[in-house]
Amino acid sequence: MRVPEYSWSTQKVFHFMNFLVNGSRAILFGFYKSIYLLKPHVLEMILMDLPSLIFFSTYTLLVLFWAEIYYQARNLSTNKLRPTYLTINGMIYLFQACIWLYVRISHKPIAVEVAKLFLSVVSFVGALGFMIYGGRLFCMLRRFPIESKGRRNKLTEVGSVTAICCSCFMIRFFMVMVSTFQMKAELYVANHYILNFFYYLLVEIVPSSLVLYILRKLPPKRISNQYHPIR
Repeated sequence: MRVPEYSWSTQKVFHFMNFLVNGSRAILFGFYKSIYLLKPHVLEMILMDLPSLIFFSTYTLLVLFWAEIYYQARNLSTNKLRPTYLTINGMIYLFQACIWLYVRISHKPIAVEVAKLFLSVVSFVGALGFMIYGGRLFCMLRRFPIESKGRRNKLTEVGSVTAICCSCFMIRFFMVMVSTFQMKAELYVANHYILNFFYYLLVEIVPSSLVLYILRKLPPKRISNQYHPIR
């Protein structure tokens, strides 16, 4: 068995999407109080929730890569995986845009609650994807002898990234669910920007930093889309 590596193009896209997420969060924290002066209210929601959706797309890209490895190892077709990834993400953004439009038109509190509930569902889907394909790939790698350093490193990498990403998505899921049904637990409050900072530190900043550190080794450009043989 060969140890799978992330292709050059996959890593470039992954790092660029991380830059979008973290860059947008940095700008939002820089103008945090000003965001709550925006009218209509839906603009505030878009600015706060869009980076969360991009975060979901960024890290489910890893799920896609692991799913391709798992299917290839079992001699299954991978033709539908990328279209499925694009379809799921496209439907999420489309549905979220419809929710924002509904919030803008209706001005009803229930619309805001629906938006929160949808974001919690998206977070749960992200955690579920890592549980399924991260877990499957981890179990598959464990079935092979691990005396090779490359195989041991890959096993640690998959297990660590799966645990980190599952944790951050589940934390976001529970936090958003609580804020949906408990008004006193509102996440986005202008006077609590420090608490919001720690919330995003826990669900985005620290997890992305850890994952980027674990996946810090870029493959040489000349061997993209290939597997490295175990030495």
